Amino acid sequence: MSTPPLAGAGMPPGAFSGTQAQAAREVNTASLCRIGQETVQDIVFRTMEIFQLLRNMQLPNGVTYHTGTYQDRLGKLQEHLRQLSILFRKLRLVYDKCNENCAGLDPIPIEKLKLKNQQLKQIMDQLRNLIWDINAMLAMRN
Repeated sequence: MSTPPLAGAGMPPGAFSGTQAQAAREVNTASLCRIGQETVQDIVFRTMEIFQLLRNMQLPNGVTYHTGTYQDRLGKLQEHLRQLSILFRKLRLVYDKCNENCAGLDPIPIEKLKLKNQQLKQIMDQLRNLIWDINAMLAMRN
């Protein structure tokens, strides 16, 4: 996750005031949630790969096995586990930052959100119908 540069092309250094620079560095909560969702998907994918490796890995229980293949699979498994650990740390950072950003917010009841969504849908439908009527009237003029 990178922060945007404070001095862009054509802008002198120090063009932002202190509060604007702070706002430019902050990532909004919606972006954090998207990053968190992608991280969870990566965790699930890596976990599936780990189980696939384990399924294909034969335990050294006295049977003859190729040492090179076993070492290769063990190395891949350890790498996947290391990357999984990194992804969980990343997810924890995103979770903590989201909680920090939302600390002062009052939770909105689900019913209120559903009502707002329904109202917005009605407004969009009315606008769609209005645009449809305007296009029909313009078509009749031509």
